[in-house]
Amino acid sequence: MELPDLEATRALARTIARLLPVGQLVVLSGPLGAGKTTFVAALAAALGSEAQVTSPTYTLVHEYPTPAGPLVHVDAYRLDAALELGAVLDLDAYLSRARAVVVEWGERLLAAHPDAWHLTIDRVGEHRTARWDPHHGPPRGGRAG
Repeated sequence: MELPDLEATRALARTIARLLPVGQLVVLSGPLGAGKTTFVAALAAALGSEAQVTSPTYTLVHEYPTPAGPLVHVDAYRLDAALELGAVLDLDAYLSRARAVVVEWGERLLAAHPDAWHLTIDRVGEHRTARWDPHHGPPRGGRAG
């Protein structure tokens, strides 16, 4: 799916918000500066949050209130392994109480969480795209990209 501008990112986030089960784990991939945090900001808004979304690079976790529970935003860039992600962050506890958990740089979690959704946001110059991992995405009838 092409993401030529911020409105396209917002539209993708609105579509995903409609499909997103409560407690869903979403893993975001992509290079630095691709727009992962921008996507999380759009998703938070689509889920009804008015919070200012920022990158959790140094704090590891940010929570944003939504009417259906917090949107948990994790940056796993500084963590070395899926075990560290689970132990340090107590990911299962977040999943049990959150509207959704979005993990940037969390590809290592996919093997342990087969129901996770995996979205890659890519950028080449000013050209941005988003694509689902064919094995980790929304139900086929509801694919958002």
